[in-house]
Amino acid sequence: MRKFVIINMTMKRNLHRALILPLILLMLTALQQCSYSQTSAPNQKKQHMDSTKKENNPVYSRTDSAKVNLSEDEWKKILPADVYNIARQKGTERPWSSKFEHSKEIGTYYCAVCGNPLFKSDTKFESGCGWPSFYEPVTKGSIIYQPDNTHGMQRTEVQCGRCKSHLGHVFDDGPPPTGLRYCINGVVLDFEKAKEAEKKYKEDKHS
Repeated sequence: MRKFVIINMTMKRNLHRALILPLILLMLTALQQCSYSQTSAPNQKKQHMDSTKKENNPVYSRTDSAKVNLSEDEWKKILPADVYNIARQKGTERPWSSKFEHSKEIGTYYCAVCGNPLFKSDTKFESGCGWPSFYEPVTKGSIIYQPDNTHGMQRTEVQCGRCKSHLGHVFDDGPPPTGLRYCINGVVLDFEKAKEAEKKYKEDKHS
């Protein structure tokens, strides 16, 4: 009888351990997941807050209108090679190579070098020239105009009004109401979709 009681107690202890162990593992897993979500949430929030800035480019801002003056060596350190070539060395991207050329999204185009607002999407039009084209800048101060007599031509260069980076050229064969065509290298443009348009896109997607 005593032997039976001992065996019975041993079985109960084993059963107790078998039930407790999974519970402990379950609690540890839950704590790990909780810890992960708490540590990852600030990073996600930071990425969202920094969407108007660029890594390794301290002068990029879509809200700061202060003029930017850096040496060419400094620009070369903080800009991607393709942006530096066009913005600072006045290069030209290949025609029909820009993702913005046929874009019809609603929003604002910014200088990819410093974040200065340049053009609204409602001033963009299909010119057939091979580069994104606009008929009017956001403000008069968004653009600086310089004479360009290179390559045996007389043209008007357009530069960013904040950082004086080369954007492209302006011609007088555009549509009303200005009659101008701002022919811009897409490499030196950043685009931000309008919040209203983005909201409508999400609603249509889930309807």
